[in-house]
Amino acid sequence: MFLLDAAAILLCLAALLGLVNHHLLKLPFAIGILVSGLLASIAVLVIDGFVPSFALADTVRAAVLQVDFSEAVLAGMLSLLLFAGALHTDLSLLREKAVPILTLATVGIVISTAAAGGVAWAVFQAVGLDLPLSWCLVFGALISPTDPIAVLGIMKAAGAPKSLEIKVIGESLFNDGVGVVVFAVLLTLATSAGGSVGAADVSILLAQEVLGGLVLGVVAGLGAERVMRTLDEPNLEILITLAVVFGMNFVATRLHLSAPLAAVAAGLLLGNHGRESAMSARTETALDTVWTFIDETLNALLFLLIGVEVFAIDYSRGDYLLAAGLLIPAVLGARLLGVAIPLTALRAKLAIGRGTVRLLTWGGIKGGISIALAMKLPDFPGRDAILTVTYAVVIFSIIVQGLTVGRLIRVFKSESDEV
Repeated sequence: MFLLDAAAILLCLAALLGLVNHHLLKLPFAIGILVSGLLASIAVLVIDGFVPSFALADTVRAAVLQVDFSEAVLAGMLSLLLFAGALHTDLSLLREKAVPILTLATVGIVISTAAAGGVAWAVFQAVGLDLPLSWCLVFGALISPTDPIAVLGIMKAAGAPKSLEIKVIGESLFNDGVGVVVFAVLLTLATSAGGSVGAADVSILLAQEVLGGLVLGVVAGLGAERVMRTLDEPNLEILITLAVVFGMNFVATRLHLSAPLAAVAAGLLLGNHGRESAMSARTETALDTVWTFIDETLNALLFLLIGVEVFAIDYSRGDYLLAAGLLIPAVLGARLLGVAIPLTALRAKLAIGRGTVRLLTWGGIKGGISIALAMKLPDFPGRDAILTVTYAVVIFSIIVQGLTVGRLIRVFKSESDEV
């Protein structure tokens, strides 16, 4: 019953805060819900400070901590969100930008991870926190994936070039999966006794996660497409797509494959080839309607959860907050390197607009996946510091970058027609 109770509370809160945002804040939908949830959480903390006898903050904190944020995102929401995004992505446009997209989602993630991890080690040392470099690299991995879903609406409203839009979508689809795999590898190295994990073990783990996940997605997508060819029942076909996502999640977690990459592969296959060969017009319309609703509802719940997770953060430590303040620009710098280095290397063969690097850097919004990965960390000295810094970076990224990227797009639009 707890799962149903939690879902009921979250849905009611999301609807209520959505109304508050619509009538008062008037921010983009998902960002508005996050800001509303954050303001409500801060109000609880303020009330608790003035009237400590109520123990209001402790009561709310206990309720929030009962929701396993990491499990909810990584084992539930992430695959659904990635499948929904891939389902609505034009594969032909993705192919046109395949080289820069895949380069950013792989090489870019590695560069960003190394840069963010190295700077984090220096910052933590400077504020008196002795975190080993291995754990700082784990932080670099969890903070590198981008989650630009919340600003796609802003990009469209700002008239972002299609070439930029497809690059942002494509990178987000793949770098979430790649980022989770890189995180898993570095976490294994950080927790291995005496460095007992060798290069061969890392290579096998990477191949198993990445290639295994992609193969699982293709096989599941082809199987669903084959079945859907024999049907013209929109409700049943929608149910099949849901079964594909949850079924892949079930298999991937037990075979140690990348469920996010499986969701992307299956979504791209069904959203493109599947539309042409297996779906009638009414099935396609119904499928898009349902998955758009799932996508937007899960995003609302995810951003609400991010807003209230402030109760899981240790904000009493000045050194943690100082490290967070220093690492917010440092993570942006790491993102800049992860974008600029690969795209600069590709400029000789591809037309890269002059504003592209700046747009992709500022538009690389961090989101729930970073917080979920941070909360998945085992107990070790420094875990709370990483969690606090991650939360601060994500909140800054969503609110500040998310609300200003549209203006930046308009400024550089004339420079970004070729991306």
